[in-house]
Amino acid sequence: MEMEVGFLGLGIMGKAMSMNLIKSGFKVTVWNRTLSKCDELVELGASIGETPAAVVRKCKFTIAMLADPASALSVVFDKNGVLEEIGNGKGYIDMSTVDPETSTKIHEAITSKGGSFLEAPVSGSKQPAEAGQLVILAAGDKALYEEASKAFDVMGKKSFFLGQIGNGARMKLVVNMIMGSMMNAFSEGLVLAEGSGLNPHDLLDVLDLGGIANPMFRGKGPNMLKSNHTPAFPLKHQQKDMRLALALGDQNALSMPVAAAANEAFKKARSMGLGDLDFSAVYEVVKMHKD
Repeated sequence: MEMEVGFLGLGIMGKAMSMNLIKSGFKVTVWNRTLSKCDELVELGASIGETPAAVVRKCKFTIAMLADPASALSVVFDKNGVLEEIGNGKGYIDMSTVDPETSTKIHEAITSKGGSFLEAPVSGSKQPAEAGQLVILAAGDKALYEEASKAFDVMGKKSFFLGQIGNGARMKLVVNMIMGSMMNAFSEGLVLAEGSGLNPHDLLDVLDLGGIANPMFRGKGPNMLKSNHTPAFPLKHQQKDMRLALALGDQNALSMPVAAAANEAFKKARSMGLGDLDFSAVYEVVKMHKD
């Protein structure tokens, strides 16, 4: 069955996700702020929507995968945005990582026009996106969740329905906060191993056999030691997520000293011009203190 799906935002993630939908037989209409980014998808059979509004007009439901809260809001509220065409029988699914307040604001605007809304941020970066192995953290309209399940099955390996709007955003921020803190601890460990005369490659082998073995250390460790930080998940986005997670901690009066320290390291990396590299580039900040 051919289902008409809209897709807004063709960055590292959105491009891979929409490509999987096209390859699985979905009819996809794409939009990106820089329209030339749509060309590769058009070659695979996608149509182009000139504006977010044009995409929503054409499709029963539209997915967005945008960089940050500001982009997520502008695509909905700006001129020629989603709000101009959303209405009864149309769904909007925002898969961007944003704070719960942004999600709630979009939810209220969409539902006030009669549309249905689902927030569905994902856990996973470039490789899982390309392999259709993302973990989808959805919350909001249950009927839209059921309707989008075929698309979610193509983009992800598992979907969770977490209840009310804001819960998807919160879960994603908690996951990314843990990930960012782990990346800092891992970087410090690699630098400590090398700085104290050990072979850091031996450390990678030892870690991979123990209780804290994980795909992130396994996948990123060897490249980090070569200072190869090709972006799978850009550092500037990781820092944004640390900031949003810490704000969530503030709201709930929770002390998070480890996450706060990790956030400072990511900010330092951004100030050094490493924001567009992979978030593993925080290793360079830790290494710098050694030198």
